Amino acid sequence: MSEPKSKTNAGRFFEDYRVGQVIDHAVPRTVGAGERALYHALYPDRHALCSSDAFARASGLAQSPIDPLVAFHVVFGKTVPDISLNARANLGYAEGRWHQPVFEGDTLRARSEVIGLKENSNGRTGIVWVRSEGLNQDGARVMSYVRWVMVNKRDPVAPAPEPHVPELAPALSAADLAVPPGLDFTGYDFSLAGEPHRLGDYRPGEVIDHVDGVTVEEAEHMIATRLWQNTAKVHFDATQREDGKRLIYGGHVISMARALSFNGLANAQLVAGLNAGSHANPCFAGDTLRAWSEVLDTAETEAPGVGAIRLRLVATKEAAPGDLKDASGRYLPGVLLDLDYWALMPV
Repeated sequence: MSEPKSKTNAGRFFEDYRVGQVIDHAVPRTVGAGERALYHALYPDRHALCSSDAFARASGLAQSPIDPLVAFHVVFGKTVPDISLNARANLGYAEGRWHQPVFEGDTLRARSEVIGLKENSNGRTGIVWVRSEGLNQDGARVMSYVRWVMVNKRDPVAPAPEPHVPELAPALSAADLAVPPGLDFTGYDFSLAGEPHRLGDYRPGEVIDHVDGVTVEEAEHMIATRLWQNTAKVHFDATQREDGKRLIYGGHVISMARALSFNGLANAQLVAGLNAGSHANPCFAGDTLRAWSEVLDTAETEAPGVGAIRLRLVATKEAAPGDLKDASGRYLPGVLLDLDYWALMPV
């Protein structure tokens, strides 16, 4: 009599992946007002377009969209059991696009394609590149992105797959961005939005210190990670790391830094593109997170009154903007996040 197969899921290991493999991820998720309220409770985000139906209607939308990062977190969480359950670290992002807004009542599911594999020199881990996309209840794509993650091998002596490192675009252009249909900032209310600064007030090279700081709490990051149904072991199980610490989910750092950026970028209303991103160093409970942004580019779009601003958002444990890397090109220990993204802003 043959041994019964296990009914539990131990997750995929590096040697389980093949380039071209397509994975449909389980458990669709309907998002609603609860996600919006809890997102704003977890992060000090105050961008008006995702806070107020009235402000959204005055900007040409039928209702206030769910924050684009909520869509990112939900889609990311769907992928974890299949991509990063046995991960050592989530390393970076590229080619991220929000194709259409998500509204209350939409149901999101996720699908990923493996586009690259490379075993590390230690023979115990490897890098897996995937292109993931989030689909709504109509099968329409709401977002897509590439990420790469360091995954443990089940057996260090198992043969490695043929290495394949994908070629990725260094950045999106403003023409690549999808502006929500109907979005119109010609009647934009700067008073209600909280700041008077429009696209023309920002110049490439300008650095904005967002001033405020937030100390990351253990309970809050675990609530957030559970909200997104992210099951990665390192976020919950302290025995998964040699130092006995729970690793803060990198998306928690992204949302916290983006929320802090309101002070100085209140009119950067919607994240529309993700060019590149690195979780430079691990974040743990007790770390106080601060943020600053550098303006990389500005552009107009075809939508009335709507421009695009490209920003480098940096989260650190330091008090003010400063150097990111040492002489050898390695991130300094106080740098947590280095994110390059596009946002939509009134011209």
